[in-house]
Formats: sequence, structure tokens, C-alpha cells
Amino acid sequence: MQEIIINKDKQNTKTIAIVENGILIEQYIEKENKQRLEGNIYLGKVENILPGMQAAFVNIGEGKNTFIHLRDILPKIDITKNEKADDSKLKIKDFIKRGDSILVQVKRDSNNKKGPRVSKHLSLVGRYIVLMPETDIITVSKKIEDEKEQKRLKEEIAKILPENFGVIIRTSAIDKNINEIQKDINALIKRWENIKNIQSKEKAPFCVERNNGITRKIITDTIDNGVTKITTNNKNIFEEVQEILKEFENAKIKLELEEKEDLLEIYNIRNQIEKLENRKIWLKCGGFITIDKTEALTAIDVNTGKYTGNKSLRQTILRVNQEATIEIAKQLRLRDIGGIIIIDYIDMKNQEDREKVEELLKEELKKDRTKTQVEGFTKLDLMEMTRKHICSHKEWDKRDRS
Repeated sequence: MQEIIINKDKQNTKTIAIVENGILIEQYIEKENKQRLEGNIYLGKVENILPGMQAAFVNIGEGKNTFIHLRDILPKIDITKNEKADDSKLKIKDFIKRGDSILVQVKRDSNNKKGPRVSKHLSLVGRYIVLMPETDIITVSKKIEDEKEQKRLKEEIAKILPENFGVIIRTSAIDKNINEIQKDINALIKRWENIKNIQSKEKAPFCVERNNGITRKIITDTIDNGVTKITTNNKNIFEEVQEILKEFENAKIKLELEEKEDLLEIYNIRNQIEKLENRKIWLKCGGFITIDKTEALTAIDVNTGKYTGNKSLRQTILRVNQEATIEIAKQLRLRDIGGIIIIDYIDMKNQEDREKVEELLKEELKKDRTKTQVEGFTKLDLMEMTRKHICSHKEWDKRDRS
């Protein structure tokens, strides 16, 4: 049974914790003075063209100019059909020029060094689908593994989808009646029409649609994944969640208001969150892993630690690596680690053992709501994988870890 705890403290910091049987599995932090731009849609003004980078800077009226690449301007391609954009002979100045007003969506928030990244490829997230205006691509989430269900969903949605719209079919659409999905599509198209209406009336830079913070995103993403209860200690958040839940028919979620100072303490979550500041994580067997984040990637090292085993060296190493794999998949979700991830396992001489560890990693990552890709072991016996952030703006990244 999963629950969502939304706690707001005296400093107006909002913490959203997803808990399963009392164990923290995901957590997100949002500070009132730190607005999250990811997902916002703007009418932006092109400020500068960078021909050497095939890119441009776009002013959206939020401080730092945003960055857009030629690939995010050209028509969207269907990567599931191995299509590739041949932009080697194209020039960005032939598609946009300084002073142009363009409709863009923030795909990645800013950090200390870079401004936000934007794209003309807009996506509107619904309960069962992600609507993509101005394309005809229909794709299915990789987490829907049943080929018959993939085929059914693609065929039925293709029949009802208006021209010049594409979709990504979400895992929540599995076994859903097409009439339910139709309602989702209609609501998103109505939202798109409102966006276009605002665009026609305003001058750049202007925010056409602002996301409602991480609360809506987390509820939308988890409402069909076993969440049964949402509890908050703030009346305004309670009312906000009430309004969000009205949009989801047949959502059997209990909403409670507990006006207490610290729900994280009451539900024994705070100490679990504080442990996420640790660089070193001990395993039950006595081994441990370390997590080090850099500008380029996240490096995870596996060590035997106190565990010496009672069988062969091969079995000792395999057990530590397998236990570490389960913990690594858990920590990736808890810390919302994204980008390139390199895992330095204890050296395994046997190919069969390496395959066991790789398969276990893939299996554990199926529990993750976001996109992950396991590339396998490199020639240096390092496991290479990638993971997409659920929320690109993370207070976690700015904490001092020791």
C-alpha cells in the first residue's frame, strides 16, 4: 500500500514523500522561493542566434535566457522506428531569426551554471496519455511489455485521435476502456486550444501556462500506481489536492488533513530522508556502496566492507554485488539521480555472474516510474546506465554530503 505525505514546514518548504508500508521510496522538495520551471509553456522571444552551435537563446521572461537547439525546432521524429534527423546540412538561421516569437516548453530547469533548456516540441501530460501537438507520432511506454496490449492501444487510439496530434501511451492506460482514454484526450486537446488562444493574444515574453509545482505532477504520475491515501498538514495544499483529484474519475484515494507541525517526524520519515545525505550506504551483508555525483555523471562504487563470506570468493563477491544492485536501484529513486550513471562493481571473473547482476539490475529498475536504460558492462568492467530525472530541479543536488 502506497501513501503520499505532503508536509509544509514553518519555512514554507514543501516535502512530498511517497511511502510504501512505512518505507520511504521517493521524496521531492520544493521551496516557496524557488519556482520550478520545467513543464511551463512560454511565448518566447529569440534574442541571439548561435550559428556555430546550431542553437539560439530565447527570452521567456524568467531571468536567465533559455537555450534551444536546432533539433528542438525541427519536426519531431519517431525514434521507435529508428528514424534519425539529418540536420548536418541545415542551418538554424533558416528556421528562426532574432526577434521571432516562438512557443516553447521548458524541458530542463536551470542550474548554477546554465539557464533552462527549451523545445518547440510541446507535450501535455494526462492520466493515460501524453499529448504531443503538431506531430502524428503514436508511441507506447517501454514499460508496457505485452505486445497484444501495445497493439490494441495503438490501433484504438489511432482511430479517435484528431489529425496533427501525436501521443505517448502511458502505463496507466493498460486494460483501460477506450472511452476513458477518449476523455483524457479531449481534456488535453481543450487545454491545447486554450494555449493557442492565449498565444494569439499576448506578446513575448509571456508565460502561457505554468505548471502547479510538483504536487500535480506526482499525483498525476502515481494515481494509478497503487496510491491509496494522501495526507497533508496544510489546509491550502489540502484544497489544492482536492481540486486535482476531481479531475480523476474513479480515483479511490482517501485525502486527509492533519494540521500538525511535522508529519515527517510523526510518520517516521524524517530520519529516512536525513540518511539520504550520506555518501556511504551500508548493506545488510556488511558490504557498502558509495555515491558520488559530479557535473558529468554519478559514480557508484561497490565494496565488500565487513563481509568476508563463508563460501568461495566467487560467491562472496556475487552476493555483495547482488545486494548492492537492489540498494542502488532503490537509491536512484530516493535521490532522483538522473543522467549518466557508472557502477563499479567488485570484479567478477565469471561471465555468468556478470549476466546475473545485469539482469537483476534491469529487473529492479522496472519498479522505477521514470525511463532507465542499462547499457551493460564496458571493457573496463564498469556498468553503464542512464536514468531520466522525475523532477529536474532537486534541492538534493545542493546539499553538502559527507
